[in-house]
Amino acid sequence: MKTYISAWPEKAPLPDFPRSLCILGATGSIGTSALRVVFKHPKLFKIASLAGGSNAKRLAEICAMFKPPHVGVLNNKVRKEFLSLLPSGYEPEVLVGPEGYAQLAAMDDVDFVLSSIVGAAGFIPTLAAAKAGKMIGLANKESLVLGGHLIREACQASGAIILPVDSEHNALFQGLAGNHAEDLKRLILTASGGPFRGKDLNFLKTVTRDQALAHPNWDMGAKISIDSSTLMNKGLEIIEACHLYGLPMEQVDVVVHPQSIIHSLVEYVDGSQLAHLGNPDMQVPIAHCLCFPKRVEVDVPQLNLATVGKLTFEEPDQTAFPCLRLAREAYNAGPSHANVLNAVNEVAVGAFLKEQISYLDIPAIIERALTNHTAVAVTTPEAVLELDKAARKEAEATL
Repeated sequence: MKTYISAWPEKAPLPDFPRSLCILGATGSIGTSALRVVFKHPKLFKIASLAGGSNAKRLAEICAMFKPPHVGVLNNKVRKEFLSLLPSGYEPEVLVGPEGYAQLAAMDDVDFVLSSIVGAAGFIPTLAAAKAGKMIGLANKESLVLGGHLIREACQASGAIILPVDSEHNALFQGLAGNHAEDLKRLILTASGGPFRGKDLNFLKTVTRDQALAHPNWDMGAKISIDSSTLMNKGLEIIEACHLYGLPMEQVDVVVHPQSIIHSLVEYVDGSQLAHLGNPDMQVPIAHCLCFPKRVEVDVPQLNLATVGKLTFEEPDQTAFPCLRLAREAYNAGPSHANVLNAVNEVAVGAFLKEQISYLDIPAIIERALTNHTAVAVTTPEAVLELDKAARKEAEATL
């Protein structure tokens, strides 16, 4: 491990409890799980702000419960609907769009920012939180795929602290704690294999939207579920690991583990591997980050290995699921290729969810875009966003 992306949390000054929270993506699966942790441990937290996207009804329901003074929504249409659903006497400040999310993340009264907006939309708010020196629970891997180098620079300048929320990266973080960076050999990300593990290309030609959304172990949003089925989610996690831990691609591996009990492993030079085990429920890594360094009870069944019975492992099939290879190639080609990878994947997944393209078109569209892309400099947030927009536009034109 070269250097962690931010100050190492175990050695950094941390905000006291109760912690003032900004939850970006409050209506999604991560935000919902986070609010369950907050509800169970109300003395540990204050809700300073909540941000949602277009689900005005759900956002109004949770805001009526927690009454944050600041709220973020996607656009003015959602703002109008949201305000109409609030109970009498509750009048929060409502900020709009990416700029509004970034303002929420940087507010003075916020100690901890949970970044769980899905996709590239999470990059600017995450960067804003890093520049403001916040403690960040990072559940938006796309932020690092697009601009991990910029977030690293911001953390080093401001003293911001990042804790990884993704179950795999949270497992790696815990496996690295208390050990020396020079003793690390490699990181091993586990993958469930998704709903199509073991299926061949002939089967994948027939995959429907509903089949791809049916993840065997995890309850996730639509975009992440499709990414999990194509193994792009794991490809993005490989890139995330490289940015988080300052490692070359060669030190990050993937193994398929269908039971999703071992969430990742850290291997050291003596041959030992430290694994993090737990039932597949995002409340566990979320609570670990929100309460760090405390550990608290969560509403997750106790793991019983005798009941689980067996844990199995296999190599990922990169012929049937080429997105793993594409992610590695994009990262090694440079930051702008990783940006294109993410942008085009979001476009392709969106088109598949709308049933405009077939399942196997997703990796084909991504590979074509990467092949046609000529590397460009992405040294500023503006350059990152400009390339993201251009890559999406070009991909949409080829559907």
